[in-house]
Amino acid sequence: MKKILAVIALSCLFLTSCSDSNSDTNSKSANQKGLGTSAHDLLSEDKFDSMIIEVVYVEGYEPSATAITNFKNFLTSRINKSGGITIEKRAIPSPGNASYSDAQIIAIENANRIFYNDGSQIAVWAFFADAKSSKDTDTSVILGTAYRNTSFVIYENTVKKLSGGLNKPSTTVLETTVMSHEFGHILGLTNAGTVMQSDHEDANHKRHCNVSSCLMYWEAESGTNLFGGNIPQLDAQCIADLQANGGK
Repeated sequence: MKKILAVIALSCLFLTSCSDSNSDTNSKSANQKGLGTSAHDLLSEDKFDSMIIEVVYVEGYEPSATAITNFKNFLTSRINKSGGITIEKRAIPSPGNASYSDAQIIAIENANRIFYNDGSQIAVWAFFADAKSSKDTDTSVILGTAYRNTSFVIYENTVKKLSGGLNKPSTTVLETTVMSHEFGHILGLTNAGTVMQSDHEDANHKRHCNVSSCLMYWEAESGTNLFGGNIPQLDAQCIADLQANGGK
């Protein structure tokens, strides 16, 4: 049987925009910057004391309630937002794609995103797609990608195919793992906008931790090999990085 590697990916769409400090709190451009550039704003409450996460999924591809709860608990344990974290979910019709390119993912966000940074509230977009990534191959598939400073996509169709069956991780475990991993990239891990306090970036897989048990390790494999079927946690080095950049 052919072994398929399931990759939790980091996109290299480093988008740039020019804005002053006022536009950073009240404009769409503030949410369309390079990956990792808002790590401090997300981690600390120097500028934003609350967060809203806009979870938009294609009809029939809603993430499980337990995975969303796990994800929120992960965020609460690592970021400082005394005003709270709100998660808003809604469905959209299928765009009808057999696969999604990076450009198509960005176009869907641009057409459907409602929440942007507003006053003391920072906003994040998460899209759950009904088809695979166009970068999938016969031996490697992408489960999720962080691609802007406050944006990530989960290829939920692929996640469902690789979970929930015999010798596979539960769908909740895989959903939680991929969501938390992608948000870790948005928080600047590893060496992706949050300065490392020790040298733990994987030399062969940039922007990932070199500790195989860490949430920010570069790969996740289908079946029981996925971190023993458990939700991985951040290792001490990644936690130290976040704490040094305003997190918990």
